[in-house]
Amino acid sequence: MSEASTQPILSCRAMNCTIAARPTPLKVLQDIEFSVTRRTSLGIVGESGAGKSMLIKSIMGIAPAAVEVEGQILLDGTDLSSLPPRVRSRTIGRKVGIVFQNPMTSLNPYVTIGRQIEEAARIHLGLKKDAARARAIELLSVVGLPDAKDCYGYFPHQFSGGMKQRIMIATALICQPDLLIADEATTALDVTVQKEVLDLLQVLQEERQMSMILVSHNLGVVAGRTDEILVLYGGHIVEQGPTKDVFANRRHPYTEALLSAMPRMDQPAHTRLRTIPGQPPSLAAKPRGCPFAPRCPAAQGPCHEIMPPMTSATGGRHRFACHFPVSPGASMGQAGRAMAPHEGELTNG
Repeated sequence: MSEASTQPILSCRAMNCTIAARPTPLKVLQDIEFSVTRRTSLGIVGESGAGKSMLIKSIMGIAPAAVEVEGQILLDGTDLSSLPPRVRSRTIGRKVGIVFQNPMTSLNPYVTIGRQIEEAARIHLGLKKDAARARAIELLSVVGLPDAKDCYGYFPHQFSGGMKQRIMIATALICQPDLLIADEATTALDVTVQKEVLDLLQVLQEERQMSMILVSHNLGVVAGRTDEILVLYGGHIVEQGPTKDVFANRRHPYTEALLSAMPRMDQPAHTRLRTIPGQPPSLAAKPRGCPFAPRCPAAQGPCHEIMPPMTSATGGRHRFACHFPVSPGASMGQAGRAMAPHEGELTNG
């Protein structure tokens, strides 16, 4: 196998994101390191405020101007931070497609969807009008819109939320990217449409042999759809590894808490859901030690003073950052079991 084929499509190394604020800069992301292998999928999971969207925006080069990004972001071996802005934009536009959270605000209401889909192909691939139009119509059909030729000339308001998200997927695929990023792409949709869109993303990834990053606050969404999982909390990676390993032997109390909060198929109707007490840490008042310590039932003295280093769970790729980890194979909430693939994915939100 050649070196090019084994090289990750995306790698983040020693990545930090800081907002230039007074009197003290605000650290949004700290010591982020991960890779996405070719033709595999990565799930990035965490509550609102964990840093998921800032991570994606920093990778795409669309973070707010006040955010300083440090470290390396390697796309197909090229360090994006070393490129001039215009070259970086063209490199990302050609190799990475992204589907944002809310299709209602991602589409320009004054421009037909056909023109919006084909724009990237004309800019990044240099396609002429007819060729770009043909590719846009083809993709509208691929993502499941009926009467694709007619839809090409329609405006966004003429489509439902689920159809708008399919249009965004077509837009993300127009340049035949190597990496597709879905940034909470189903949050604004009802539960039935959520599954349809997730299934479509999975099929497209496999058919086109792309890599994919699936961002969600719902562990059930990524359970059966990703090869690896990265759990974010307070701007830190607290656990990461192969999806099956993380679900079967989660070691960080935050991962355990997220799983315990998921609805389960074997629970009686109207069973009260578990919750995680407290609130995610404020950027302006982050704990000195582990960011999850104020909410963690297992926290002890060192947790409040020292950020634990990443530790290998079994000498392999499953790693976690915790002074007092969950016992291997422990059940959820001391009574339960690891969630099966896809379970809980049809929860709204």
